[in-house]
Amino acid sequence: MTLSTAVIGLGSMGLGAALSLARAGLPVRGLDLNPAPCAELAEAGGTIATTPAEAASEAGAVFIYVVNAAQTRTVLFGENGAVAAARPGTVFVLCPTMQPDDTTAIAEDLAQAGMLAIDAPVSGGAAKARDGAISIMASGPPAAFDRIQPALDAIAARVFRLGDQPGAGSRMKLVNQLLAGVHIAAMAEAMVLAAKSGLDLGKVYEVITECAGNSWMFQNRAPQVVSGDYTPFSAVDIFVKDLGIVTDAAAALDTPTPLAAASLDLYRAASSAGLGREADAAIAKILATQARTRLPGQDG
Repeated sequence: MTLSTAVIGLGSMGLGAALSLARAGLPVRGLDLNPAPCAELAEAGGTIATTPAEAASEAGAVFIYVVNAAQTRTVLFGENGAVAAARPGTVFVLCPTMQPDDTTAIAEDLAQAGMLAIDAPVSGGAAKARDGAISIMASGPPAAFDRIQPALDAIAARVFRLGDQPGAGSRMKLVNQLLAGVHIAAMAEAMVLAAKSGLDLGKVYEVITECAGNSWMFQNRAPQVVSGDYTPFSAVDIFVKDLGIVTDAAAALDTPTPLAAASLDLYRAASSAGLGREADAAIAKILATQARTRLPGQDG
């Protein structure tokens, strides 16, 4: 039988997953409050649900792409929630960045409801999501992976199996988000220094991407600073949340994270300045203001 799927949360990553599932020929129902991604999925051959319950009612695999643990609980267990309508043995794939303890608790509640859960934070960005080429940091029962392998093949280039118990995937995602958030902050700091030094930012990008100072985040985010276009693929407020989770988890483990903490301060400053919904690269504007210099597209 063909595996039926659902994707709850059609942001940049969730929509990419849903489109990849449709492209692979797997029936997919999508759900989001924003009508634009729903329309795009419908045009690609998916169907649109109006509640989490409707999305999950016929699915063998339900991918959760909401923002945080609270939203995850709401769509799973709240009014018109997915779990009450799902068939026993449905596999729920938990993709948000969450505290590992939250992930474990949600997975336990799913198991008590007769469901299977995979802890499956994702990485790779919107473009890779649309190409079905993301990476998944996953942990959960082997039977869950076996049941939904066609869906995982459709959305991911790599699925890193990190263990049989939910929680390991979320712990790995925190390591990734620490690095990602710090690397974006380092990119912003470097580009502002370059601007204040009078360097051509396009030339800086050309040089650094061929030199040892390059990183995936520099290569991916610096073009937004060069162009002055901060259309969000991932917003400032995402890293306010994610680095907050990182630093809280590190504090609980009595582990210092000074670079993550300094970067978090920068994201919080950008959010407080009204940049929370702009691309995460917009933290460069805060540093530019402090440096009394201007970046492309920046007022004042």
